[in-house]
Amino acid sequence: MKFTVNWLKEHLDTSASIEEICEALTNIGLEVEEVEDRAKIFAPFRVAHVEKAEQHPNADRLRVCVVNTGTEKLQVVCGAPNARTGMKAVFAPSGSYVPGIDMTLKKGVIRGEESNGMLVSEREMGLSEEHDGIIDLPEDTEIGTPMADIFGLNDVIIEIGLTPNRADCAGIRGIARDLAAAGLGTLKPLSFEPVAKSVDSPVKVTIADDAKEACPLFLGRYIKGVKNGPSPSWLQQKLQAIGLRPISTLVDITNLMTIELNRPLHVFDADKVKGDLSVTLSKGGEELEALNDKEYTLGEGMTVICDDTGVLGLGGIVGGTSTGVSDETVNVYLEAAYFDPMRTARTGRRLQVSSDARYRFERGIDPEFTAEGMEYATRLLVDLCGGEVSDVIQAGSVPKHDVVIPYAPSRVLGLIGYDIPAARQKDILVALGFEVDEQGDTWNVRVPSWRVDVNSPACLVEEVTRIEGLDEVPVISVRREDSTVEASEPRGRTLARAARTTLISRGVDETITWSFMPKELATIFGANDNQTAALTLSNPISSDLDQMRPSILPNLITAARENSRRGFPNTALFETGPVFRQSNSDGQDLICTALRCGSIQPKHWSNQGSARSVDVYDMKADVLAVLEACGAPDSLQLSTDQVPEYYHPGRSARLGLGKSTLAYFGELHPVVVAAMDMEDAGPVVGFEVFLDNIPAPRNKGTDKPLLALSPLQPVHRDFAFILDEGVAAQDLVRAIKGADKQFIRGVEIFDVYRGKGVDEGKKSLAIAVTFQPGDQTLTDSELEGLSRKITSNVEQKTGGVLRA
Repeated sequence: MKFTVNWLKEHLDTSASIEEICEALTNIGLEVEEVEDRAKIFAPFRVAHVEKAEQHPNADRLRVCVVNTGTEKLQVVCGAPNARTGMKAVFAPSGSYVPGIDMTLKKGVIRGEESNGMLVSEREMGLSEEHDGIIDLPEDTEIGTPMADIFGLNDVIIEIGLTPNRADCAGIRGIARDLAAAGLGTLKPLSFEPVAKSVDSPVKVTIADDAKEACPLFLGRYIKGVKNGPSPSWLQQKLQAIGLRPISTLVDITNLMTIELNRPLHVFDADKVKGDLSVTLSKGGEELEALNDKEYTLGEGMTVICDDTGVLGLGGIVGGTSTGVSDETVNVYLEAAYFDPMRTARTGRRLQVSSDARYRFERGIDPEFTAEGMEYATRLLVDLCGGEVSDVIQAGSVPKHDVVIPYAPSRVLGLIGYDIPAARQKDILVALGFEVDEQGDTWNVRVPSWRVDVNSPACLVEEVTRIEGLDEVPVISVRREDSTVEASEPRGRTLARAARTTLISRGVDETITWSFMPKELATIFGANDNQTAALTLSNPISSDLDQMRPSILPNLITAARENSRRGFPNTALFETGPVFRQSNSDGQDLICTALRCGSIQPKHWSNQGSARSVDVYDMKADVLAVLEACGAPDSLQLSTDQVPEYYHPGRSARLGLGKSTLAYFGELHPVVVAAMDMEDAGPVVGFEVFLDNIPAPRNKGTDKPLLALSPLQPVHRDFAFILDEGVAAQDLVRAIKGADKQFIRGVEIFDVYRGKGVDEGKKSLAIAVTFQPGDQTLTDSELEGLSRKITSNVEQKTGGVLRA
């Protein structure tokens, strides 16, 4: 719902600022969605005097104009046919934004002549579709006058988000009534004095028996001798401000009544009406050429207005072209009726027709305002178009709206949680138009006819609360102070517990070591000991434990060495705890660290000849299992750079998300292993997982997506690609997965080959790809297409080609 502030103030006597009005609207439940200050938009555009307009030397249809803006004289090249010497026009300077053509002007040269800014048309300013020439202003218009002042564009437009239950605020007067009740001003009175009869109406109205529920009330009035044409500028400006296109005075009056007073009307060309009007229900199959330039075939049971020739319009929705008014219209028939909301909504949905009238009728307008609306519109029509009026012809009667609600003011405290004095509640209800009859502790509240949405005591509580101000409702926690509603365990501990459980299930033993270590050992593992973050202890518990640990790996290596010396060479240990970067409270990280050395399998007759030492891939499996258990995404990036120096280069890697590191893993550097006297243990592999860097899952409800099973058998295809030695296998897997997101479900590397048939510096990777059909089995041609997409994407992303 859009309206201008000045239009609002025609109904609300207030001195409130724009900010105060917007704040009050939102506080009473009419949420402000947008505020547009047109004066600021049109501020650059001002009246200028064209002192000279001469033919362009290099173009037949252009003129070179000298424009006096009041502060300077500029040369402007103009192509408008009406540009002439001595005229007053609207000038847009260089650097200004022209809304009608969505362009920011720049100083330029047109056909060899300098041009600064432009002289604009109405269409270029977004005022109308007129583009035959530039805006031609009266000669007495003062140079430098803001364009906004001339065209009434210095008003602020407010748009509110209107909920479906607030039909009364689909009109500006309803919004003003709410603001007045909220104390932002006083609601101005309106005059509905009847217009005296001077002619008889040749058109009568009847309502068929089967249509009395669909249209309980129909008022009509004949007006003779009107003069139609363009509406006054003040009326056009009101409609244009809210996005409506002015059509003619008669049509613009009906639009004004709809927006301002929430009273949709329709006006017929009375000379085109054949016989009398009747309101009935359609039989089905009737044709209607509507005023929205569309044709409709009607269904059965739709509310229609007819004359002797057939259907003239859809009640409460749209009129027909056969009786539409034009500039030649002399005699009109004005309609003000009340149509059933449900039937109007069903008809509009069935025919897919939207209109301002339908929007209001289907939500429920004020039935008791029909007669007053007729008088108000008649007075407006006569004032602007002239004419002689007849009596009001009435068919049917005003639908009864006798809703009385028993209401106890104490309900506010019970439902909202804070108390509003009973006297204040009464003042609010009366200001909103409710009639309050106090009967002790319980009141009888009569609901006004324009509030069809109020039907219970809870509705009255809502009215009182929103006008008092939703911002006045105290902030009260819905959490019980004696209960725990959030996880009592910090997320870091939750992740540590998940990592611990995973590693134990994989045969890794947990250990707990000191948070201190010798300074010489800490230096090997990247200790940070400087003036800003000194980690050296001033009073250590032991002389050889004088620095906070920068990594848990040294402690695990020390433990593994002591186990080996005691006859336990095959070691798998882990610890979850803090490591320290700085001496302040934020200078520590929660790390899960693991270490393996020796043989991966114990001595046993069943694995004679197959026992092997641990390697980097064993540690990779461990670290991926931990990350998965902690909820890390599966889109991790593996790289072999940016790995700490205590890992073996080429046998270690980093797992991360962008710049965030989630883990390091790999074989420890031989120099480090030798420094810690672990050469006899064989390869020593480890990992470090930074639990604090693992992102929280986006879905709060579950850590894993729902299982979606397909009834169709998956299809497996093998590929072998020749790639450069420097291409990582991960890049190949990513390229294959990226070839198709719908059908590719699995990609696994099962072989790597170097040798005969493969050039030096190249390698062959064999890949097993699993395709999972969805609704139907994949055809041979579809499989071939998927294979081509894979090979194409691999070649594009990695340079790899299929092995012949």
